[in-house]
Amino acid sequence: MSKPNLIVYVREACHLCQEMIALLRQYQHKVTFDLEIIDIDDDPILVQRYNELIPVLISTDDDQREICHHYLDIATLDAYFHKIR
Repeated sequence: MSKPNLIVYVREACHLCQEMIALLRQYQHKVTFDLEIIDIDDDPILVQRYNELIPVLISTDDDQREICHHYLDIATLDAYFHKIR
């Protein structure tokens, strides 16, 4: 089975974004997954979609669902990984 991949949409100089990234890096010690960090300000479509929600954690599976936004929701992230395993 391949390693799951998650995307976190962020903005430069966003303290909530930095906090979520740090927590996700810690979580990677518990569960193995790849994390892609994308600055929404590089893409007008992403700005339109996520402007007020960042940081936003997204799955990269078929439905690309939002796992959480603003703060890392560990219970929802645990449920996501339980479902895909």
